[in-house]
Amino acid sequence: MSERFPDFERFADEVARLRGRMRALFAETRAESGLPEMELMVLTAVVNAATPPTVAQIGRSLGHPRQVVQRAANRLAELKLVELTDNPEHKRASLIVATKAGHALKAADHKRAQAVTKAVLARIDSKDFAKAAKRMHAIRTEIEAYLREREG
Repeated sequence: MSERFPDFERFADEVARLRGRMRALFAETRAESGLPEMELMVLTAVVNAATPPTVAQIGRSLGHPRQVVQRAANRLAELKLVELTDNPEHKRASLIVATKAGHALKAADHKRAQAVTKAVLARIDSKDFAKAAKRMHAIRTEIEAYLREREG
């Protein structure tokens, strides 16, 4: 019989279920944006970035393959929601910058999402989210360190 890790398995199951519930929670607001989930995630990453990111940076941050993020970025550029600009640090890795239209679409999406968030916060104390986020960040950081070691 193989060794079991019930705490880890339960955590992984809860993360998967929570991800599904979070997607369902904001499905209506995502649909109203008119963008598929991946494109909206990439636009959000660009709008929220302190400095214009590259496709690879977004991919690493979101845990998605660079190719998937590139397709989304290309589509956002076609829709004129982002622009791919020259990167002085790298010849081939463009920087992604949100356009006025991209900022406006994301602001409208954020406003719709705030209504959902307020409804959830009426049921769950925001301090519970803060505690959970802190613990999940610590776990994610260790998993990322493990993955870097395994790959390196």
